[in-house]
Amino acid sequence: MRRSSSLLTRLAGAAAGVVLAAAAALTVALPAQAATLTQVTGFGSNPGNLAMYAYRPDGLPANAPAVVLLHGCTQNASGYFANSGWQKYADLWKFALIVPQQSSANNSSSCFNWFQSGDTARGQGEALSIKQMVDYAKSNYSINAGRVYVSGLSAGAAMTAVMLATYPDVFAAGSVIAGLPYRCATDTTSAYSCMNPGVDKTPAQWGDLVRNAYSGYAGLRPRVVIWHGTSDTTVAPMNAVESRDQWTNVLGVSQTPTSTASLPAGTSLEVYGNDQVRLYRVSGMGHGTPVDPGSATDQCGATAAYFLDTICSTYRDALFFGLDGGATPSPSPTATASPSPSPSPTASPVCVTASNYAHVSAGRAYQSGGYAYALGSNQKMGLYNTFYTTTLKQTGPSYWVIGC
Repeated sequence: MRRSSSLLTRLAGAAAGVVLAAAAALTVALPAQAATLTQVTGFGSNPGNLAMYAYRPDGLPANAPAVVLLHGCTQNASGYFANSGWQKYADLWKFALIVPQQSSANNSSSCFNWFQSGDTARGQGEALSIKQMVDYAKSNYSINAGRVYVSGLSAGAAMTAVMLATYPDVFAAGSVIAGLPYRCATDTTSAYSCMNPGVDKTPAQWGDLVRNAYSGYAGLRPRVVIWHGTSDTTVAPMNAVESRDQWTNVLGVSQTPTSTASLPAGTSLEVYGNDQVRLYRVSGMGHGTPVDPGSATDQCGATAAYFLDTICSTYRDALFFGLDGGATPSPSPTATASPSPSPSPTASPVCVTASNYAHVSAGRAYQSGGYAYALGSNQKMGLYNTFYTTTLKQTGPSYWVIGC
């Protein structure tokens, strides 16, 4: 048995489900008829003593993407799967979900042990157990090794940062929701200080912690999206800024955003570099995963403890990961990049015709002064409302131009 920690009854999260699915056409909208979240045993040596759950939607093709979902404290896999909205998009766009689950034997509050050195190093503990789940999915579900992503809430978000830092060769991108920078804490005492009020380091200091997690690694680095409520009293909003500093430094881009946007529910979006890092701040939101129950494509999830009715973060993360059947952004090189990005071509440009309001809601554009502007190119599209319609073409990751 592994040691139990009484840490983090305040650090709430959500339990996650396992999705293994592949990219499918945007028009596929029927829910899975028989697929269920299923426990998987015998996936590896499992040094972290975690449970594995997986979800494979009906019609999952070979070479499909997969998303690893990491719940927060007091949560479990089925709860996060049920409430986060990821099943909706796995069914719609055909990708898989992998959902690790913590136990009270490892941590009395069922938190992933993001603050224990033995669980946050490459090749050890809980981090290795999660990586073994991915390996199992690749071998048994024909998952695309280049399209594996990870997302988590609170302690699960801190563990997401662990996976991005220790296994940059496994994950193409990740989403840190109400989380913390990698290696902010290395024991229980320092974990509380990291959570609130937070720890201030320079971008280079934060970046070195990630680089040291896999010393000598010179391959591609995962892209990162960060979500945080401005009224979070469990994990202080300062952590969003420190996480931004960490990952922009690792990816070699400026800490000054290249573009900003205003989204529904008082949400602001800051884009860094050539969309290597995103930071969403949800005004007035407390500690939890942003959801927006409803049947529209950009709505998802169910309200519950630590699932807060604001905006569907899962929809925007799925787009950021390229799971919607559109252009799939590549991971970013470790070499320093210019703060002023130029669009990089994609194999097959994606064209979308929609109202300016819909473009902004989907993150293809942003609004300022009552007008909509294409994300990346900053081309003026006209009034920001539901009556003006524009065709946008994607010419690079989060780089859109008018026309097709």
